[in-house]
Amino acid sequence: MLKAGIVGLPNVGKSTLFNAVTRTRKAEAANYPFCTIDPNVGIVSVPDPRLAVISKISGSQRLVPTAIEFVDIAGLVKGASEGAGLGNKFLANIRETDAIVQVVRCFENDDIIHELGSVDPVRDIEIINSELILADLASLEKRRVSREKKAKGGDKDARREVELIDLLLPHLDQGKPALTLEFSDDDQPLVRDFFLLSAKRTVYACNVAENELAAALADPDSHPQVAKVRRFAAEHSGSEAVVISARIEEELSDLPPEEAAEFLADMGVTDSGVSGLIGAVYHLLGLRTYLTTGVQESRAWTIIAGDKAPAAAGVIHSDFERGFIAAEIVHYDDLVAAGSKAAAKVAGKVRIEGKEYVVKDGDVIDFRFNV
Repeated sequence: MLKAGIVGLPNVGKSTLFNAVTRTRKAEAANYPFCTIDPNVGIVSVPDPRLAVISKISGSQRLVPTAIEFVDIAGLVKGASEGAGLGNKFLANIRETDAIVQVVRCFENDDIIHELGSVDPVRDIEIINSELILADLASLEKRRVSREKKAKGGDKDARREVELIDLLLPHLDQGKPALTLEFSDDDQPLVRDFFLLSAKRTVYACNVAENELAAALADPDSHPQVAKVRRFAAEHSGSEAVVISARIEEELSDLPPEEAAEFLADMGVTDSGVSGLIGAVYHLLGLRTYLTTGVQESRAWTIIAGDKAPAAAGVIHSDFERGFIAAEIVHYDDLVAAGSKAAAKVAGKVRIEGKEYVVKDGDVIDFRFNV
C-alpha cells in the first residue's frame, strides 16, 4: 500500500489532521513542539460515491472502498538537514513515504504557539523545502564520491549515475527541488534509486480557522493566506493546494454521520475539506480506481495509472493475472445511464477487452481467467 507522509513545522495542525483523516486518536495533538516523535500510521478509506450508486444497481450487501496509508511525521525546524530538532529522524521517515502532504498554517490564534512567532505559510513552505533540498545535496555529494571510483573503472551504470548527479547538484544548489528537473524514461529508474526527498510529489493542505472554512472552500483565493499558498504551489512545482480545517474535522470524527452532516450544514458546507485532500493525495500518487459489483459486494480496487487489464486483475488475486483471458467492461457512467448491466449490454456499452487494454478510472469490470 502506498504511503503519504503528513509533514510541516511544529504546531501547524499535522497531528490534528492525522487524527481527523484516520478517524483515530493515535496522534497526540498538543500546543508544544515535537509532541509527535515516532510516526503514527493509519489506513484511510478513499471516499468514492460511485460505490453506493452501483451497489443499488447490483443489490450489493456491502461496500468496500479502496484505501491509502497516511503517516504522521514529527515536526521539522530550520536546520533539520543538519540534525536540528528531530531532523535526522524526520527526514528518514519522509524518505519512506511515496508522497507528501505538507500542512501549512493559514489561521491566526494567539493561544496556539507558532514556532517562528507569526503566521506566514509561504515562509513555512520554503523552510521545509529548503531542508529537503539541503538533505538531498548532502546525500548526492556522498553518493557521487562512492560512484566516481566505479565510474572510472568502467562501470556504465556508475558513470551514468555520476552524470545524473552532476545535473542534479547545480539544480538543487539553486534552491530548486529535484521534482522540477526532467529526466528521460531510461534515467528514471536510476533517479528513483537516489531516494530524493525533494523529488516527492506534494499536496499543500491549507489549515484554516473554523469560521473561515466555508468562505475558503467556496473561493480559495478569497482567503489571503490560502491564495499565497496556491500561487506558490502553481509557480514552483505545479502542485495542488487544498483547503481544510483540521480542528473541525477532528470534532466531526466524534459524531455519528447524521450529526456530522447537520453540523457541516449549519456551517454552510458539505465537507471540511478532508475528503478532497484524500482524493488529491490518491491522484497525486498516480492511483486510479476500477470497480467490481455483484450481490455480495461492490468494491473499489486501486491500480497505477496506465496499468493494463492483466495487472488490474492481479490486484484482486495473482491467479487472475496469471490466467487472464479477457475483461468484460462497462464504464460507470454508461452503467448508471443504462440502469443495469443487462440494459448496458443491449445499448452496446459492455465490451470485451484483452491484455493490452489500459484500464480507466471508473471502469466496472468482470474478469475472465483460467488457472
